Amino acid sequence: MGQSHVPQRFEALRQYIVAHSNLPGPRGNLELAAAWADVVGAWPKEAEEWLWELLTEMASLPASQVTVNDPHVLLAFCGVLGIGVLAAASDMRSDEALATLRGFARDSRWRMREAVAMALQPMLVERSERTLSELQRWVSDGDWLEMRAAAAALAEPTVLQRERVAMAALHLHESILSAVLSATDRRVESFRILRKGLGYTLSVVVSRVPDEGFQLLARLVPAGDADILWIVRQNLKKKRLAGRFHERVEALQALLLKHDE
Repeated sequence: MGQSHVPQRFEALRQYIVAHSNLPGPRGNLELAAAWADVVGAWPKEAEEWLWELLTEMASLPASQVTVNDPHVLLAFCGVLGIGVLAAASDMRSDEALATLRGFARDSRWRMREAVAMALQPMLVERSERTLSELQRWVSDGDWLEMRAAAAALAEPTVLQRERVAMAALHLHESILSAVLSATDRRVESFRILRKGLGYTLSVVVSRVPDEGFQLLARLVPAGDADILWIVRQNLKKKRLAGRFHERVEALQALLLKHDE
């Protein structure tokens, strides 16, 4: 991609992000990434064209050249995150951003997959109807990593403040769990990544809509599916459920014990 519309001074900014990435290491500089997202969100509307060009260029550093612990991966992370922030504020970029993010949801690098979930969250807040509609497509005809991105994006309290969105998130999780029940390729890495994610995302949604959420959890148990039962048990351990909804959690645990007999 050409750089004719991107001010040259941003080369120094890119170098700064790489130099302060905290990588290689166990934790990238998420505070720096959040500050970058704030900068993108505050940029004037007239800069949108070249800012989009900058963000997509940053995001497009390939896994073959930039591995998950390479300092440059934070540059790609910031690019993906910025795409979501820019699209949340733009009437023109939502569709293009969602298509771009869907591609990155399948990235082999876990840091990039996390960036996709975070990038979707401002879009879910500002453009919930359009974003939810697209995430439903990720679930209905996507792969396991696309489903994982949708679930992780919705597992955020700020996204779930409106009950309509929380209920949509619960229904989306139900669709994902239905796909898990019918899965035949459970030994692939992408399925294991989804399964691990569902071990916590469901509890975030259930804590927001507990009546409907615990009903869903109860409906999952009789199927007797080993992966589904693992997901239910993992979510019941989370403090957001065990601490606030002790009696409901105990009732479900008793149901699980009865099922194991």
